[in-house]
Amino acid sequence: MHRTPSTGSIDRAPSRLFTLLAIVLVTTVLASSPALALGDGDRAPAFSLPALDGKGVVKLSDYRGKVVWLDFWASWCPPCLTSLPELEALRKEMPAAKFQIVAINIDEQPDKARRFLKKQPVGYPSATDPKGELPEVFGLETMPTSYLIDQKGVIRMVHKGYREGDLDKIKAEVTRLMRKK
Repeated sequence: MHRTPSTGSIDRAPSRLFTLLAIVLVTTVLASSPALALGDGDRAPAFSLPALDGKGVVKLSDYRGKVVWLDFWASWCPPCLTSLPELEALRKEMPAAKFQIVAINIDEQPDKARRFLKKQPVGYPSATDPKGELPEVFGLETMPTSYLIDQKGVIRMVHKGYREGDLDKIKAEVTRLMRKK
């Protein structure tokens, strides 16, 4: 508080200014913060996105009852490009009745992703989200990021990045989840 020299009364203007600045700062920080990232135990949000190949839509709900590896990727992401063929090998190894890989490409220009997949085809569905709306819903913090989702639609693991040796860990977790009912 500040006393005014002429009247000796308390001038509350400095404390009001401080309060106003504090409110502006907190509001700015909260507004610019990314959405909270989804994690283990959270329900995976439902989505329906255009298929990258232009043939229909890709919906998470189509795979309810299966273990799902939901993989966000982009053609400009070197670890993503390493993971795609390894995930394709995993897909071929796992029983299709119990396991599904679903990819979400976030390239702003989907043609770049299509060109990549012509050179390196995969047998699992890939959706396109050029506006990046679904990564925002999931609260993605890094690329690639993948989510292991159980048969009931609950996220059981979040995998950030992709490095040599990751496929063995992923395979072990997928196998463990497929054994659960």
